[in-house]
Amino acid sequence: MIVHEQRPAWLRLVFSYRRTTLQNVRNRLGLVFFVSVITTWLELEVEWLQKYSLTAIPFSLIGLTLGIVLGFRNNTSYDRFWEGRKLWGSLVNTSRTLARELMTVTRFDDATRSAGHKDLVYRVIGFVHALRLHLRAAKDWSELEAYLPSAEARAAARESNPPNAILHDLAEKLRALRERDQISEYAWVRLMASLSELSNIQGACERIKSTPIPHAYTVLIHQIVASYCFLLPFGLVGQVGVLTPVVVLIVSYTFLGLDDIGDELEEPFGLDVHDLPLEHISRNIEINLRERLGETNLPAATAAKDGVLA
Repeated sequence: MIVHEQRPAWLRLVFSYRRTTLQNVRNRLGLVFFVSVITTWLELEVEWLQKYSLTAIPFSLIGLTLGIVLGFRNNTSYDRFWEGRKLWGSLVNTSRTLARELMTVTRFDDATRSAGHKDLVYRVIGFVHALRLHLRAAKDWSELEAYLPSAEARAAARESNPPNAILHDLAEKLRALRERDQISEYAWVRLMASLSELSNIQGACERIKSTPIPHAYTVLIHQIVASYCFLLPFGLVGQVGVLTPVVVLIVSYTFLGLDDIGDELEEPFGLDVHDLPLEHISRNIEINLRERLGETNLPAATAAKDGVLA
């Protein structure tokens, strides 16, 4: 996610290029501009082609409809992005709640209290990092060994759904404590409810990741936008003349840009510069929970690299 220490000035935003939609669609715009130049030249220089010119009316009607459809698609994409952010906000709250419950309702003797609480809370931290890796289809799971016993971390990494395995192992750990009467019945119910909430958050994130906007709908939008932009010179050359390529460039940037924004927002859990900063959120959760354990040798919060939080 792109971040700024302070909001950039208006002029700077207007003339921004790097990491913008303009940078993403520049090749498409260049092709459209080139085709419009050729089309305009042919229409103006080849007399018999002029009878094939179109009026601007069909393009006005199609453009209005296309703008509405693009707006609907972008709203859908942003809803996915915003729902993903709300889910990770819920993950922050639920992780803090679960850590607090684990540290206050589990009974250990004085000699084992610190180690017992650390073992339980670190499993929550491990789940958070595992969920991030799972959503980003990571290949390397070795960092989980910093939060879980090595055997459990390796066993979880071999499964198709490591976060689910970690939650199950934590539930088994709590069940053992309940059987030894180190957790009351009421506390056991509350802890299971918190684990269920983590599972619900994970399932909702997986739903967003595994259910993209229907392919047929996305392809149709791309096809209509491309057709509109490449055919637009035929509808403008009669009214605009030699300025047709400039007008086509401006109009095409509007539609191609909106189309690109929809693609950018559709998958919120990836590694693109506009995706959610899952690593930053995960690290903040880890810091918060380890502070509750009384640790002072904490990892640093992730900083933006070249203006981007991962």
